[in-house]
Amino acid sequence: MRRRQEGEIARSGQMARAVGRDAEQLAVGFLKARGYRVRETNVRFRDGEIDIVAEDGETLVFVEVRARRPGLYGTAAESIGTAKRTRIYRAAERYLQEREPECMRPARIDAVLITLDGSGRAREIQLIPNALEQPS
Repeated sequence: MRRRQEGEIARSGQMARAVGRDAEQLAVGFLKARGYRVRETNVRFRDGEIDIVAEDGETLVFVEVRARRPGLYGTAAESIGTAKRTRIYRAAERYLQEREPECMRPARIDAVLITLDGSGRAREIQLIPNALEQPS
């Protein structure tokens, strides 16, 4: 079996979980290179999951990571629908309640969007600070 090269995401024939894990690892390195301090990854709650919890200066940041190949189910940004936004917000609220109950610092939700080429390599990585509006 061939080893994946740096920046290469799991191929489409492999489990979606492996693709997500590879994308999140790539996003962690991307965020660290931009000065974020990563606190936790894959934080799961009953009502949602947070891919990455980080700090950007004094701001607590919840990061959603999305990776897509062009033409498959829309773009990475388009894959964050209303239901997904709702789950992300609920998970962020739960995180604050359980792990930072006296948090007085600002918090936001960012997105790392990864566009893959046909072989699964990251072609473009984009950081969108304050990416998600709270669902109504």
